[in-house]
Amino acid sequence: MNSSQVVCALTIAGSDSGGGAGIQADLKTFAAHRVHGLSAIAALTAQHTRGVTAVHVPDTGFLRAQIDACFDDFRIGAVKLGMLASAEVILAAADALEHYRPAHVVLDPVMVATSGARLLEPAALAALRERLLPLATLLTPNLPEAELLLGHPVTTQAAMQEACRSLLAAGARAVLLKGGHLEDGGDVIDLLATSADAAIESIRHPRLDLEAHGTGCTLASAIAANLALGSDLSTACRDASDYVHRALLGGYRPGRADMVVLDHFGAGASGTAR
Repeated sequence: MNSSQVVCALTIAGSDSGGGAGIQADLKTFAAHRVHGLSAIAALTAQHTRGVTAVHVPDTGFLRAQIDACFDDFRIGAVKLGMLASAEVILAAADALEHYRPAHVVLDPVMVATSGARLLEPAALAALRERLLPLATLLTPNLPEAELLLGHPVTTQAAMQEACRSLLAAGARAVLLKGGHLEDGGDVIDLLATSADAAIESIRHPRLDLEAHGTGCTLASAIAANLALGSDLSTACRDASDYVHRALLGGYRPGRADMVVLDHFGAGASGTAR
């Protein structure tokens, strides 16, 4: 294959030493979609299936050096943003994205780990809202993250619809609001809002009786891979959601906790021809 035909995607996120989430999940997802994965590590975490034990944030100059190196040598079809733990890191990422203007940016606003550990400094919220939201093709918050962004609870399907509209009004170009945390006992319903005038789309899957690790990272990365491969936004989100569901069905427990890690490669991927 001619190198000019290779599709690349860049993840700017945190590293998970346990291998289930973050950069590690992103790169596995890219590979499963036959997209060449690039990475710029914005945070280092010491974590496993039972929780996060330490976080280290590298110098922002080195983060920018990683991003510059990737854009200098590769044709990047999409960028996925994950854990950006401080305002300084968010501003450094925003400066780079404003400089390079990639075609697609998928922003997963990682704020709270599955274990409950806070992964975003409170002072960084304003920087995320003001600098990253306008640059993102798509924002992919779960309900706790949407609540932090909006400053109020989101506890019903109707509240999810209103939250999508509020996030669009706050500057997001499109929102995929994930409903997995909604405690109604029914199917998991994610909502895709692409503009204030367009109808909100629902993406539904049966709720699985398990606790999983890395689903948000994997979903955002799968969307970025699909966009890099040329899918429209709705198709990219639906295919990515289906992929995550399959990866959950094939998930396994590599650690001492009951936490499930996704089977990124066994899940396969649709729409991966290059």
